Amino acid sequence: MKAVTWQGRRKIEVADVPDPRITDPTDAVIEVTTTGLCGSDLHLYEVLGPFLDAGDILGHEPMGVVAEVGPQVRELKPGDRVVVPFNVSCGTCFMCERGLHSQCETTQVHEHGSGASLFGYTKLYGQVPGGQAEYLRVPFADHLPIRVPEGPPDERFVYLSDVLPTAWQAVVYADVPPGGSIAVLGLGPIGDMCTRIAAHRGAGKVIGVDLVPERLARAAGNGVQVFDLLQYGDQLVDAVRGATGGRGPDAVIDAVGMEAHGGAAARAAQTATGLLPDALAAALMKKAGVDSLGALYLAVDLVRRGGTVSISGVYGGAADPLPLLTMFDKQIQLRMGQANVRRWVDDLLPLLTDGDPLGAEGFATHHLSLDDAPRAYEDFQKKRDNMVKVLFHP
Repeated sequence: MKAVTWQGRRKIEVADVPDPRITDPTDAVIEVTTTGLCGSDLHLYEVLGPFLDAGDILGHEPMGVVAEVGPQVRELKPGDRVVVPFNVSCGTCFMCERGLHSQCETTQVHEHGSGASLFGYTKLYGQVPGGQAEYLRVPFADHLPIRVPEGPPDERFVYLSDVLPTAWQAVVYADVPPGGSIAVLGLGPIGDMCTRIAAHRGAGKVIGVDLVPERLARAAGNGVQVFDLLQYGDQLVDAVRGATGGRGPDAVIDAVGMEAHGGAAARAAQTATGLLPDALAAALMKKAGVDSLGALYLAVDLVRRGGTVSISGVYGGAADPLPLLTMFDKQIQLRMGQANVRRWVDDLLPLLTDGDPLGAEGFATHHLSLDDAPRAYEDFQKKRDNMVKVLFHP
């Protein structure tokens, strides 16, 4: 089959690889019909190479049609239409039963002290072959895949794999009071969807911050009050406070993560680490890695006293310094974590089957073939061609 593979830092290739097979009686194999390119994939493209091997299959946002099931699978059959969550979660362990699918005890990566395995995402999370491919092996087929109805196009449902539950959890964790205010830092796919969900859930004022004009315009078109980070610079905090009664927003979502704009020292450290042999670089990142923390520091500055900072952006640094004095003094609540995809399906599926209030159809800016993946990764990383969300169609 054809698959998108990592071959080195900033080097993506589409390769012919063996078709996946049923290896456990509870597996299924799906024929992928649509699969997304996620902002988290850019961390693999740029920073997390020491935890990858050449030939690893990328991607964690797939949906498709069941092609084959193992002999113990009872809930799925060939021909069923399904979305596959990015967490590889069993659905039956202590953590899964409590809605913490990203901490699944069956697939935790004990070697690295990590939570649940993820499709297409480094040795730290199980090195499970990903979904930017023509076919995908899916374990725990009676519990993991999300069966969706026929009829609406793939784009209505594919975001159940990551974008929708990640953004929904970020907004739930932000705990905005009815009619309250929320600021979202970063208006890529997750941040953009966060603004839509926050408004849908009753936020009175939704603010978006970014530095890409097209992304700002896209959010503004949905009623978000936008602030251009480059335009406001050091005056941004005062401007946002001015828009929120002088206090700052009730909650701030950091939808940016480890590669935030402006962290020159951290960027230099990440680049230098990427030039080391993989074994040495991986050891260094696990003990002394640092992220570009511009977005997180901005969130702490922006949020009102007693407010909440919700982090959906991915961080990987083991030695990141946090402004604890400010966080303690402002009495900030901090919530974060990989999305527990399966936990939120019952909340989200009616929003896709009973209308489309979040605008899932039309959310993608680019529909491409798998063969276009190398160019798409580069364009997305460099924020070219008004690229916000890419869907590949194998």
